[in-house]
This record gives sequence, C-alpha cells and structure tokens, in this order.
Amino acid sequence: MTKRLEAKHKIDRRLGVNLWGRPKSPLNKRDYRPGQHGQARHKLSDYGTQLNAKQKLRGYYGNVGERQFRRYYQEAMRRKGNNGEILIQLLEKRLDAVVYRMKFAATVFGARQLVSHGHLLVNGKKVNIPSYQVKDGDVIEVRGKAKQFASVMAASELAERDVPDYMTVDAKEMKGTFVRTPAMSDVPYPVQMEPNLVIEFYSR
Repeated sequence: MTKRLEAKHKIDRRLGVNLWGRPKSPLNKRDYRPGQHGQARHKLSDYGTQLNAKQKLRGYYGNVGERQFRRYYQEAMRRKGNNGEILIQLLEKRLDAVVYRMKFAATVFGARQLVSHGHLLVNGKKVNIPSYQVKDGDVIEVRGKAKQFASVMAASELAERDVPDYMTVDAKEMKGTFVRTPAMSDVPYPVQMEPNLVIEFYSR
C-alpha cells in the first residue's frame, strides 16, 4: 500500500465516514474510528461538531493545507452572498477538484499529482498549480502522452461516480469544459457536507 493510499484510508477512518464513496474504503468493513476506543460513541460538543465539519471538507479536497483552507474561508467572507455556498464554490473551482470531477483521475490526490506534474492544459496553456481557480467556460484537457496513462484511462471508465452537470466532458478526447459555477445542491458529495458549520468554526 502506498503512503498516498494509506493516508486516504486513514482520513476515512479518523472521520468515521466513507468520504469519497469508494468501494475499497475500510469503513465498508469497519464503520468505526481507529484505536482502542474507536467503537465508543461520544456526543460531540459544538466545537467538536464544527471541527469535524471542517476536517471532512478539508479532507474531501485532498487534505488542503490549513493555511490555504483558512484563506478560502476569508475569501468566502469577503464576498457577498451565502458564505458557506461561496466556500464550496471556491473549493469546486480548484483545478485539481475539476480534474477529479471530469474523471481524468480516480481520486482527488491523483488529480493533484496529475496537475502538479504538468499534464493538464487550461485553455491550451499548461497549468501545474492544483489550487488554480478555474473560470466559467474554461476548457481543461489532459496533455499528450498523459492521455495514455493507465491510471487516467482507468479513471475515465469508473462507474462509481458520474460527471456533474455543471461541466461537460469528451471522455475520448480527455477534454472538458467547466460550464458554470455550481450551487452546493449541484455538488455530488457522497456524504453530507456542512459548510455553514465550517464558517462558524472560523468565526469563533
């Protein structure tokens, strides 16, 4: 087992949810947290509930660093509208999240690696920054030889999730368009996300 896969499984067990809805998650066999007291049920305080909501959202997007995640919160608070909804939109517009949604990678961790190694084009230009904010109408494409990577080809055929309707994808060409910024109700989370609790956590 690679460190990357092991870390992903640890996140699932620590949070007590199958965060990405994957069939190989250890939660499918042991639906409790790790450790001696993992099966004990504890009532969470308000702080614990808010922290758990934050860790779930951070973890889902590939364990985004705390400093960077806080910056997303600050940007969401700066904009007018529903701050929780805006936070989700900022996260969904990350290039690695878009690559994951377009099924060019099996996991968000794999999507981040694909971007970091320079295998993605945005509007015909190479972008290797996973946190790059995609705009409505941007065209994302897997570059050259990367289209033949076994991991990329296998990801496009995954039956466990579908491409959401706020983007379009040509699986054969491995090219897609980010059509529009999604509402939270459009985002296909396998588990319940509570961005308003995340806003409360940072607003303490």
